[in-house]
Amino acid sequence: MFTVKQLSSLAGVTPRTLHHYDQIGLLKPSKIGDNGYRYYGEQAALQLQQILFYRELGLPLLDIKKIMGRRDFDVLAALESHKVEISRRIKRLEQLVGTVDETILHLKGQKIMSNKQIFSGFSMEEEEKYAREAEEMYDPATVRESNLKWKAYGKEKQQSILAEGQQIYDEMIAVLPKGAVSAEAQALVEHWRKHMGYFWTPNLDQLLEIAQGYVNDPRFRANFDAMHPQLAEFMLEAVKVYVLK
Repeated sequence: MFTVKQLSSLAGVTPRTLHHYDQIGLLKPSKIGDNGYRYYGEQAALQLQQILFYRELGLPLLDIKKIMGRRDFDVLAALESHKVEISRRIKRLEQLVGTVDETILHLKGQKIMSNKQIFSGFSMEEEEKYAREAEEMYDPATVRESNLKWKAYGKEKQQSILAEGQQIYDEMIAVLPKGAVSAEAQALVEHWRKHMGYFWTPNLDQLLEIAQGYVNDPRFRANFDAMHPQLAEFMLEAVKVYVLK
């Protein structure tokens, strides 16, 4: 049996998360001791593993509860499904890493990339998925308006916007040695925020949430780590300074 503290430590979640899962009926303790403490057995630990797999794949908690609560829920079938989806994501991330490597050679003058190669690995499917997730975090009407705005640009303009965004990240990497509080880094945060105007203009709290997502969301983190292993944390620190100015 695991205590809340032991299981949270093993799984890399907070005790508050386990308490929340208990409150919404997603993951109940295996037993509650006479002292009122929650205890989790192996079956509960495997259930938590399933929950974390589904969270990694972007499913909301209520959807996970519905899936895992079905009488015909099959753990082995779910694991096979997870394996297929994770393998697909690994393939895409490997493609993005390849695009980063090719771009480095391009910027060093050692290789010429076509416009199509520059955006290899980025897909409208991913943009749509992130947009759906954003609707859970922000005002759905605002997000839908942003999606319509993006689609109205057309392919050429979209590529130009993505290229401008990549340029901001490249310049942010270049000012890493100067620190997050430097005038150069703060100017780039301002540019980054204005760049988002192509989609929507986040308020300061939302701007900070986005930067936190770059660090905490494994999918965004993988993309940023491929550009530079310190970029995600540097962006977050720079945004914190910007927000508190």
